[in-house]
This record gives sequence, C-alpha cells and structure tokens, in this order.
Amino acid sequence: MPVRRTATPLLLATLLTATALSACGSGSGSSPDTVRISFKQSTDNSIRVMDTYLSGMKKEFEKANPGKKVELVPIKAPDSEYYTKLQQMLRSPKTAPDLVYEDTFLINSDITSGYLKPLDAYLDKWPDWNQFIDTAKSAAKAQDGKTYGVPDGTDTRGLWFDKGVFQKAGLPADWQPKTWDDVLSAARTIKRKVPGVTPLNVYTGKPAGEAATMQGFEMLLYGTGDGKTDPLYDTAAKKWIAGSQAFKDALTFVETVYKEKLGPDVSDALDPNFSTTIRGELMPKGKLGIDLDGSWLPQDWQKGAGHEWPEWSQKLGLAYMPTQHGQAPGRVSMSGGWTWAIPSKAGNPDLAFKFVETMQTKANAQKWYIANSGIAVRKDVASDPAYVQAQPGIKFFTDLVASTHYRPAYPAYPKVSTAVQEAMEGVTTGDSSVDKAASGYDEELKTATDGQVVSR
Repeated sequence: MPVRRTATPLLLATLLTATALSACGSGSGSSPDTVRISFKQSTDNSIRVMDTYLSGMKKEFEKANPGKKVELVPIKAPDSEYYTKLQQMLRSPKTAPDLVYEDTFLINSDITSGYLKPLDAYLDKWPDWNQFIDTAKSAAKAQDGKTYGVPDGTDTRGLWFDKGVFQKAGLPADWQPKTWDDVLSAARTIKRKVPGVTPLNVYTGKPAGEAATMQGFEMLLYGTGDGKTDPLYDTAAKKWIAGSQAFKDALTFVETVYKEKLGPDVSDALDPNFSTTIRGELMPKGKLGIDLDGSWLPQDWQKGAGHEWPEWSQKLGLAYMPTQHGQAPGRVSMSGGWTWAIPSKAGNPDLAFKFVETMQTKANAQKWYIANSGIAVRKDVASDPAYVQAQPGIKFFTDLVASTHYRPAYPAYPKVSTAVQEAMEGVTTGDSSVDKAASGYDEELKTATDGQVVSR
C-alpha cells in the first residue's frame, strides 16, 4: 500500500474543524431530552462492533426512559485524526457532545485543557463504581485527584503467531521466546524457509500513531530493565528520561526488523490503516508469521464481524512478549483502554451519566467486553465463568494484567508519543541511525515537556 499523503497543516486544521462541526451539528440547540454521544467509528466499513453495541444501548435506554432520546454521533477516522476532531468539538458548547469516548493516553491532556467535567459527584452516588478495579480507576484520574472518565475495559499485548507458518518453518507449535533474540531468530527462520510471508510485524512510525508507540516501542522499552522501574518517566524526579541505553536498544530492535526485511514493506508499515490490513487480510490468509499486537484482535473475527474467521483460534498461537535478555519477570505487556467522559461544555451532563450507568451494568459491561475482545475492569465480570470461557485467549490476556505496565499518562504524553514515533520512523526508513534518532528524540523531549527531562 502506498504511504498516504497528508494535507498542509493549515488546510488540515480547516478541514478537521469543518468536519467536526458538520459531524456534531449544533450542541447549543439540542433538546434537553436528548443525549448526544460521540465515539470512534472504525475506518473499516465492515467493522461495526461499537456501532452495534451502542445501538443496543440506545434502544435499552430509550425504553427505560420514556421521552428521552439518544443521538449517536460517530467520528470515522484513524486514531490520530479522531483525537484531533474530538478536541475541535470539545472547544465549543455549539459542537460539544454530551458524552465522548476518550483514550486513556489522551484524557489527561484534555483534562488539562479544561475540556472535560469531573465525575466525582456522580461516582460517589453510583454503587457500581465499587466494582471497578483500582488500576482502571486511576487511568482516568487527573493530577488534581478528581476522576474524569469511566473505563469500559482494558487491554494487554503479546505475540500472535501463525501455527501453519511455524510448521512450514520447522518452529514449535508451542513457541514461547525467552529473549528478543529468540523473536528475531524465529523471524529470520520464517524469512528463510517460508517465502511469500511477512515474518514479523512491529507497528512503527507516525502514521500508525499510538499503535507504534504502545504495541511497538513500549513493548520493547518496558522489557529492558528490571520490570519495576519506569524506563520512560522518572516518577521520583517527576521528569521524562532522555539519553538512555534502553531507548537505543528498543530502537535497535525496530531497525533490525526493517533493515533485515523481517517486517512489512516500509510503504505498508507507514500506511495509517495498516492495522486493518493485518487483521483483515494478512493474518486470515496465513501471510504473517508473528504479530506483536493486542488482546482485542478477535473482535474482527467473530461471527457477524467484518472479517469473520471462525478458525482463528485453531490457526493462531499466543506467546508472551519476552523481556530483552529473559530477565525477571520474563514477560512484558502494556495496558491502556478507553473511557466514557462528559465534556465540560456538554448540554446534558446528567442525562449523559445516566447513559453511562446503563452501559455499565454488570450484564451490559460483560456484553461489551466479550464483543470487543476487551479485558474486564469490573471485578464481578472478571470472576464470572461466562466471561472467562467466552472466547479463546481471554484467560491468556487476562493473566497478563499481573505483569503489565501503564503509560505515564501525564499531559505531555501525547507529544512524547509523537517524538517516539518520529524516532521509530527514522530507523524504519533508514533515514536515521539509531544514535541520530535517539538524539533527535532527546531534543524533541525537551520541547514536548518544557525541559522536564533527566538524563540516564
């Protein structure tokens, strides 16, 4: 696939503003009996998991609340564009919806900008809030101690591998690499013995957005140390880390994948919709050996989903992503997730939270986790055998929560993430050496964090 060309910054900003305004309509003129909900709609027209779920919640809510209406306002865009469009909408009461779907990595940035309303007054009166695990609650808590979002699940990450490709390559069906070198060795074997197959996918570069940072880079970076010390942010010093060997080591892995042509063609890797190609084409067709990816992939393969693939659990194996040298704890995962938040300029915040309560009953939350291949953040769902047994792989990914890491989701994080993506892109295309890319990151980090940097 060709790399998608982008518009000039001025034109892009104009287009995004116009799109956001037209998509949202007039918030100030909305009925006090209508709750307007904005969410990220998949760019793949065949994937409508969220649409289907919210349509069901809309019917349930309207039936239980006669005279009240739910208006769904989908934003169809890749992640990076969704965030931009959403922020445009949140700036004005004319365009702000009543409820929005916020990625945990961006929520603190929107909180700092004053775009979101604290929910503590609602949460204090909501008995179900006690069922949410503490780590999930903290994902939507700001530095002011207030909570601004209700999480609808979390996720973990690992290595998906094609058993058929592994058999052809002479690799074990119960593969579990112990080090990074083991991962690269398997990819090299696939390249040598199974032509026509992409050995290893690691998301990279700015077009992939947070998928590059989190599924790709941080799954490496957080496997470099002792598993206890954050390699991206120094919590004690409250500063971001520059000049680390760990950062260079993670970049070197990415460079190796693309330099040795173990990964996708660079033009494909830098396509913003490449993740759809991975899930919808390469994996179902047996054209990808190993994919460093998330727990949610099966949502695309379920019955009635966009890329129905009932055989996936027989065709694919799962392995933990190992630490760099096999040091304790031996495995690494990153976790994030999304939350439902109420804009500060929402016209109907009370009605919006009432809709959240409808979505987040035990039964409805469980329905969403299973449909979305999500990891439960409600204790009562996580302990329900119907959830644990609902889908192959749920237990594997739920068990990873014990050794997972969360991003330092401070307001500067989105800019830091972009700087990571730029460094990755440099070594992916070969335009930058590891040292040059790491040095460029260090400079960008100073700008992104207003100089709140410590060298290691």
